[in-house]
Amino acid sequence: MNDAVISLKNVWVKYNGSVILEDVNLTVHEREILAIVGPNGSGKSTLLKTIMGFKEPYRGSVEVLGSVPRKARKGTIGYLPQKSNVDFSMPVSVLDVVAMARYAGKGMFERLSGEDITRIEKALQSVEMASNKHRHFGSLSEGQKQRVLIARAIAIDPKILLLDEPSTGLDALAQDNFYQMLLSLRESMGLSIVMVSHDIGAVSSIVDRLACLKTKLHFHGTLTDCFANESLKSVFGKNVYYVSHNRNCNGGENHT
Repeated sequence: MNDAVISLKNVWVKYNGSVILEDVNLTVHEREILAIVGPNGSGKSTLLKTIMGFKEPYRGSVEVLGSVPRKARKGTIGYLPQKSNVDFSMPVSVLDVVAMARYAGKGMFERLSGEDITRIEKALQSVEMASNKHRHFGSLSEGQKQRVLIARAIAIDPKILLLDEPSTGLDALAQDNFYQMLLSLRESMGLSIVMVSHDIGAVSSIVDRLACLKTKLHFHGTLTDCFANESLKSVFGKNVYYVSHNRNCNGGENHT
């Protein structure tokens, strides 16, 4: 298809001599939401870093909007790292956190421009956090912090949003609100979204396709097809149990 924004072909990646990704073929299309699922240590975060150009494959090719990652247009990809990689105690305001995205690439003494300020304000409005812009970041709830970090990721006006375990630590309501926000951002900004998750049930209501990863890519397609060919058992083991509820809590589907 000619609307591909990310393309990995026969990608192999090593770390400390061990193969982390083996012969991965993956395509992400424009405005698509793709979830990458798998157990801990399966290579999910490495896959995101490979897409961003932080990890170089020793075999195969990676393209982002038709270019190798390191040559893609600056600001093409917005990124939300795992919570373990974010210092939530930093003594800064919400506005300061989002502004960090606009300072990247500027000179040491270079100030934010009027356009920068406009982008920051727009990003905060998009995640419904504009009224909290002067609050201390550390005083926010977990859900609010994730919204601010999403605002930071989209303040560069990216075409692609990569999220690494974005719902970790959120309660059920905050999790649902967060995913509904992602749907809204996809529509308003035309984003293609790739998220890493170990919780298939949590992402099942919003994703277009699913990729099951455990060093190799065991499946890449719709959720229904994933259950049909038992890919989840190849990745998570034989005793996998999946529960999906609709947003109104009026019913659901169980797969074992």
